Amino acid sequence: MPLYDCMLLLKPRVPLADAMVLIQKIGKHVYRRNGVLTDVKKFGMVHLGYGIKKLDGRYYQGQMMQMTMMAPPSLNNELHYLNKEDRLLRWLLIKHRDFSFGDDLASKGDFMHELSNFKSRLFQDKNSDDDTNEDDDDDYEYQVDQIEENK
Repeated sequence: MPLYDCMLLLKPRVPLADAMVLIQKIGKHVYRRNGVLTDVKKFGMVHLGYGIKKLDGRYYQGQMMQMTMMAPPSLNNELHYLNKEDRLLRWLLIKHRDFSFGDDLASKGDFMHELSNFKSRLFQDKNSDDDTNEDDDDDYEYQVDQIEENK
């Protein structure tokens, strides 16, 4: 089962108890699908870049929470009942990929080889071979002209 993050943006005035009821509801749904809830984080109040319009007004801030879980891939289709949840402003399900960050990435031998190849390709001009050939041809013609003039 893949690892997912479910990001929840709740309305600013939702009490913590109501937020926990919502998380418990999502957690039970995951457990019924033989999934595992691995982590819950609360980021607190966040200011939004734009207002989110709902039936009871426009919101410019919200409470951000994150749930990390292992669940079957069909979970995304099954969580659409959250669209009708009046305590939520937005929700997003993010699937973790097999990415390496930081020291894990640098410890791999292939990484350094790829990096050196990238550097060499970065500074190599695509047209440099063509330009040098054209320049060489011009130099040859110039030398021939000089030799003919000297005769």
